[in-house]
Amino acid sequence: MLAQRGTRIGVHHVIGLLQNGETIDTLRENCFPDLTRAQIYECLSYYEDHRGEIDLLVAQQMAPAWT
Repeated sequence: MLAQRGTRIGVHHVIGLLQNGETIDTLRENCFPDLTRAQIYECLSYYEDHRGEIDLLVAQQMAPAWT
């Protein structure tokens, strides 16, 4: 799921950053200024219903790339 239609910002990107110390405010200011607070809360809501799927995507995103 995309956090904002028409962008390439995935829910797992938002959740991964929040899990790694960003707050909703710093996420908006420093990472995704085009997202509204409501859209970030929609990501959290989606995450609550799809936790296993999103956790897997976050883990894959955070894993070191093997070359």
